[in-house]
Amino acid sequence: MAGMTAPNTVLRGVRTGMRMSQDDFARALQAAGHRVGEPNDANKRLVQRWESGVIAAPRPVYARALEVVTGLPISLLGFAAVPGGHVADDQHGGHDLTSPVSGLATPTPTAKPATAHRSYEGVWLSRYQYYSSGREESFAGQHFVVLLQHGDRLTARSLPGSASSSLSLDLTVDGAVITGTWVEQTDPAGYYRGARYHGAIQLLAEPTGRRMAGKWVGFGKDMDVNTGPWELVFRDASTSKATLDRYNTPAT
Repeated sequence: MAGMTAPNTVLRGVRTGMRMSQDDFARALQAAGHRVGEPNDANKRLVQRWESGVIAAPRPVYARALEVVTGLPISLLGFAAVPGGHVADDQHGGHDLTSPVSGLATPTPTAKPATAHRSYEGVWLSRYQYYSSGREESFAGQHFVVLLQHGDRLTARSLPGSASSSLSLDLTVDGAVITGTWVEQTDPAGYYRGARYHGAIQLLAEPTGRRMAGKWVGFGKDMDVNTGPWELVFRDASTSKATLDRYNTPAT
């Protein structure tokens, strides 16, 4: 490992931004491993070795847990990369996290829907509509989100340059039905002055795997229950840094 000891300041910044100690982070990685059926032995010492650069990149089991905990693709966590889109692995050679969306052909009517096993990873355009009671008008919110998948669990995080607010989705796939929760932190300088909104969402995935559409539900400022349409439209199967940089622009 000589010559590969540059500190991973990106990973450290992500961890501290989550307000987690190295111990907290390690425990979260262990819990994430159990949730996705890949137990790991993360501990404070391992986190220290990643952040100091002693270990240039994690083994695949840890890479997947890191994605679950941070909601970010491994390519954005400051680890060393090798040609071909893989992340360098200190023990087992590499881990490819840019597998394309599969199953784009429409399944035969008699076949069981294959969406439970399809990969939804990549960049998607998120669009939802809501009614502003204060302005008595309907509006649309748009973000480019990076969607990661571990088994039947999906996490989506908005790219910061795609909108003035930040959006996160935590979802579970059951056949063509996708159910979960959403959280949006609004623009501090915008109409809602940085207010945080959250609620539930349920979507149906089209057989092509390129669109999910459904409804959101959430509470308004007067604690009334609101609802509206929401869709995710597929844009790119890659989660490489270059791809995410390309979509880190206002969503249209």
